[in-house]
Amino acid sequence: MAALAEEQTEVAVKLEPEGPPTLLPPQAGDGTGEGGGGTTNNGPNGGGGNVAASSSAGGDGGTPKPSVAVSAVAPAGAAPVPAAAPEAGAPHDRQTLLAVLQFLRQNNLREAEEALRLGSVAVEDQPDVSAVLSAYNQQGDPTMYEEYYSGLKHFIECSLDCHRAELSQLFYPLFVHMYLELVYNQHENEAKSFFEKFHGDQECYYQDDLRVLSSLTKKEHMKGNETMLDFRTSKFVLRISRDSYQLLKRHLQEKQNNQIWNIVQEHLYIDIFDGMPRSKQQIDAMVGSLAGEAKREANKSKVFFGLLKEPEIEVPLDDEDEEGENEEGKPKKKKPKKDSIGSKSKKQDPNAPPQNRIPLPELKDSDKLDKIMNMKETTKRVRLGPDCLPSICFYTFLNAYQGLTAVDVTDDSSLIAGGFADSTVRVWSVTPKKLRSVKQAADLSLIDKESDDVLERIMDEKTASELKILYGHSGPVYGASFSPDRNYLLSSSEDGTVRLWSLQTFTCLVGYKGHNYPVWDTQFSPYGYYFVSGGHDRVARLWATDHYQPLRIFAGHLADVNCTRFHPNSNYVATGSADRTVRLWDVLNGNCVRIFTGHKGPIHSLTFSPNGRFLATGATDGRVLLWDIGHGLMVGELKGHSDTVCSLRFSRDGEILASGSMDNTVRLWDAIKAFEDLETDDFTTATGHINLPENSQELLLGTYMTKSTPVVHLHFTRRNLVLAAGAYSPQ
Repeated sequence: MAALAEEQTEVAVKLEPEGPPTLLPPQAGDGTGEGGGGTTNNGPNGGGGNVAASSSAGGDGGTPKPSVAVSAVAPAGAAPVPAAAPEAGAPHDRQTLLAVLQFLRQNNLREAEEALRLGSVAVEDQPDVSAVLSAYNQQGDPTMYEEYYSGLKHFIECSLDCHRAELSQLFYPLFVHMYLELVYNQHENEAKSFFEKFHGDQECYYQDDLRVLSSLTKKEHMKGNETMLDFRTSKFVLRISRDSYQLLKRHLQEKQNNQIWNIVQEHLYIDIFDGMPRSKQQIDAMVGSLAGEAKREANKSKVFFGLLKEPEIEVPLDDEDEEGENEEGKPKKKKPKKDSIGSKSKKQDPNAPPQNRIPLPELKDSDKLDKIMNMKETTKRVRLGPDCLPSICFYTFLNAYQGLTAVDVTDDSSLIAGGFADSTVRVWSVTPKKLRSVKQAADLSLIDKESDDVLERIMDEKTASELKILYGHSGPVYGASFSPDRNYLLSSSEDGTVRLWSLQTFTCLVGYKGHNYPVWDTQFSPYGYYFVSGGHDRVARLWATDHYQPLRIFAGHLADVNCTRFHPNSNYVATGSADRTVRLWDVLNGNCVRIFTGHKGPIHSLTFSPNGRFLATGATDGRVLLWDIGHGLMVGELKGHSDTVCSLRFSRDGEILASGSMDNTVRLWDAIKAFEDLETDDFTTATGHINLPENSQELLLGTYMTKSTPVVHLHFTRRNLVLAAGAYSPQ
């Protein structure tokens, strides 16, 4: 479901003298797909049906196969229309006649049946009449489903090892669709028997889905279950080599197994590639999401992952710095670092988007001062690495009011905010500087606006305190995010709103209403002004602080959007979902430009590397996966956590990745080593033959236990100290 409507592809129907009509795919320039007919022609390569193929060898010219043609169209909401597979030389009329005779017999219309028999050529009962009939009554024989599935299972288990791993991917989607078809057509006993017999064969990472499925035992149940409706309407994507696909197709045609072939045609999208079949390990790394793998086409578009050019700001030398220049040894250390900051801003990154691709707010004087402060801090930054690990400072929330549900820390590490289940947002000052509100209007009118310290004078000393509580939400607060200039705070809540708070007056300025359900996360753009939110309504929304309506709606996930993150250049937004996929969206046009599959549970944390090239994601499966954004490939897997990974953060220079989990640990990983020597040749990119090294133990630099505190948030200060936060939960 893309944000923009897709154009319908035309399908030409050409009548043959014998047999049913055949769907001809429109001519495509390069190697066209191998798949058989279907109701729509999907995929840019013109593969018939829902089978796309991109072929470096040029394909087989996309020749239509008469043996898999569609001879009837199902009404909306009906079960799939099977492909009638006529015997060689059997006229179309004969098939229809057989079906009509069987229909009359089933309804005890003996006289009509006899009359039709006498008026036509003598007809013998054919063994495949029931298969032909299924084209008319929109379902196969319910008692045969177990036999069909068992037959396919036996065939796949007996096939060669190289094909078995690939074809085994069919088990789960076929099992679900066949079960749903039985339930939909009200064969409840057959559905129950089918489920009990085969649910144990499915991969362990589908257990949660199977639990939901087992509760759907009546047609009425399906209407209310969005996840299963999505499964029914969206195509489950399988990536299979051409050899394995041909083997499957031949088997189903020989066995006349139309029920399964129909489901393959109607509900699966088989992405065929030329080359070696993938191994079980390679497939397992990529599968597990609600809708199968991503189509390779989904990760082909160009992504500008480079950083925008920094504005040139002159850094005035401090007294400290000048003294440092005179002492021996110091200039050697400091000068190269200073130059590197300057040169960073002057060189244009070749992978960066054009500077004006999306409108970004102009820098205010206060922003420039903050950048200068940041540059000075950078000169004192600790260079991290395997031999120089950061210190970790842990902020434990004690007596967390009904539970801590969100945390954020400002970029300069001066403020920390907590969102709580009692609907409040609490802001603390981490430095000795207290939090003060602006004076009342009457007092402000007395202030000399021309004085140099006007910004200090407008603050009311009487309001100074370490903690401010923000009231306004009417449900638990699940997301919090400070603006880069520290003037604003965003919070998102179960009440369906995102609120913007002023940190000058500590009051709510705007309530953004767009989500109809709980909003699980929100985050400011690194440049301010824009922010993104994601929620239970399965979409992410892009907002600007001065618009009360969203600017973009990112729709495509099949379940809740749990976490959202801006790319460092602000041109892209990443979303992690309970459908076990991560998507990357283009802010400019709202298009989905990357779909990453591989997690086996809902995704709860995302972070981009500081150079914008890589993305790290964490989920309930306890794994951290690393992705190359440019090539659209998984490039690493970090195993070690035993529970949900709630927070991820790269160090300021990207040398170390910190992960925090519900297992009460913070782990530090060697990011430099994880990303070096990447295999990103064209073949790997085209087919997804990724070989992940089992090197989690080599990359793990340290594990730090808390007493009994799940790690909700992580943050690297400008000098590379790690701040972690969580609420103490007594055992």
